[in-house]
Amino acid sequence: MSLQIQIQPPTHGSQRVFLNGRLDTHTYEDLDERLAPLLTRQLHSLVLDLAGLDYISSAGIRSIFKARKQLGLHGGKVLLVNPQAQIRKVLDIVQAVPMHEIFVSTAEADAYLDAMQRKVLDGDEDL
Repeated sequence: MSLQIQIQPPTHGSQRVFLNGRLDTHTYEDLDERLAPLLTRQLHSLVLDLAGLDYISSAGIRSIFKARKQLGLHGGKVLLVNPQAQIRKVLDIVQAVPMHEIFVSTAEADAYLDAMQRKVLDGDEDL
């Protein structure tokens, strides 16, 4: 199975990317290539929606970690939303992504992003 990547237009400093299929040794380079231009922008957050992701390997985790590191250089964050149970279990085991950056729903992630933006507007940028 392949990996389908759908990138939504950016809104308010946030970029949403939907992943469907398998993120593994055969597909991670596709994700790296598609994310590369996004990671050089001044994004507050890159939201990876994992609802359609069926499988993730260590190569896929490495891609997510690489994106986190690159976006972190500009003060941005990578947030994961809607992971299926098996994906969440792998993320829990390898601890490559802090648990406070994994959300069970889009609504939960949006509430977090709203709070982040309010802090910036209020002058409290210690996110």
